[in-house]
Amino acid sequence: MFENLTDKLQRAFKNLRGQGTLTEENIDEALKEIRMALLEADVNFKVVKELVDHIRDKALGREVMTALSPAEQVIKIVRDQLIAVLGKDTAKLKFASQPPTVVLMAGLQGSGKTTTSGKLANWLKNGGHRPMLVSVDVYRPAAREQLKVVAAAIKAHIYEGKVEESNTATVERLVKEARREAISNGCDVLIVDTAGRLHIDELLMEEMQSLKKILNPQEILFVADAMTGQDAVKSADEFHKKLTLTGVVLTKMDGDARGGAALSIRNVTGQPIKFIGVGEKYDALEPFHPDRIVGRILGMGDILSLIEKAEARLDKGKSEEFARKAMSSDGFSLEDFRDQLRQVKKLGSLQSIMGMMPKIGPFANIQKSADKVDEKQINRVEAIINSMTPYERDHHEAINGSRRKRIARGSGTSVQEVNQLLRQYAQMRKMFKSMGKPSFARRMAGMKFPGM
Repeated sequence: MFENLTDKLQRAFKNLRGQGTLTEENIDEALKEIRMALLEADVNFKVVKELVDHIRDKALGREVMTALSPAEQVIKIVRDQLIAVLGKDTAKLKFASQPPTVVLMAGLQGSGKTTTSGKLANWLKNGGHRPMLVSVDVYRPAAREQLKVVAAAIKAHIYEGKVEESNTATVERLVKEARREAISNGCDVLIVDTAGRLHIDELLMEEMQSLKKILNPQEILFVADAMTGQDAVKSADEFHKKLTLTGVVLTKMDGDARGGAALSIRNVTGQPIKFIGVGEKYDALEPFHPDRIVGRILGMGDILSLIEKAEARLDKGKSEEFARKAMSSDGFSLEDFRDQLRQVKKLGSLQSIMGMMPKIGPFANIQKSADKVDEKQINRVEAIINSMTPYERDHHEAINGSRRKRIARGSGTSVQEVNQLLRQYAQMRKMFKSMGKPSFARRMAGMKFPGM
């Protein structure tokens, strides 16, 4: 997400770093690169023009801070303007004073409405709510079956109802029954997965308007595929004109999305992005934080989201136990190491984790090496440790040549890979042990850091 845009913006800022002051000439050169970077990211042309004009006015106006270098000044201005485009505050769901809260999911076919409905139900469940799902896509039986599978996977309530005819009358009956069912089951949120089309047509819009009139939903969320770029923005605008959307969910933001839809859709529709889909799993839905997304775009990372993800998914007790063992004189075992790898896998792919780290300063080299990481290597390491006996996991020094051959055969790897893992493990144990010694703390305390 945003990798190409980030790289191009970094080049624009780099050209300013050698300048002593901001002049009309060097700011024009930087803005030319920023404009091209945004257009290549598929940002709406009008949004780009407005954004660049605002950056120019701020950079050449009186608001420039003399304490900052030219590059820092422009980065700050670009950051502030991007946040203004995306919305300053995190948009939250509106809940009804009298349950159930109704969330109407809108969008074209293939945008990911059904999966997103399940992800939203899962997110609400984790927040202490009792959501119920209902599919009113009576035109595609596979869509209703898909939502049933999703509901079973996340253990959420679903209202199926009977479908005898595929028409608007059946759709209207289903939503009325679903709302009654939600009330009787004590469900405080009803998520309605609607039918989609390959393109916007009058029949689709008339049915959506009918559902809006019957349900009076608190939220009408437009689900847009970020991979489709400006087509998603155009569709959102059409839906908004007919239905008055309350928010947008961008799916497939973990893919090769150029980011243009995210930077355009709020400006064009006037409605906030409320969630982004960042993976295929049902927990891969995140609230949209404009300031954090801008941090990622500018290469500053998103450490806050990474911390929140870790707090939600990692076992705190296991992490603390691993830290205690790692700092002790005995050190951690290979079994402890395997358990920590499993913890890390809960956070998602290494690429997604590294995508939240800053891409500037001392982290730049880490980012470069992260691009070369083989995700399958973690599975191979786990397979190697699984092929060891409990004794070998606790006593790595006992793993001789014959044992290494057996472990390699059992894990489907090579002896070289087993040797490499054992070397890395021994180095890690040594490093952690030194960190736990008073002498290490004294050395750290005596170190002089830049700016201190």
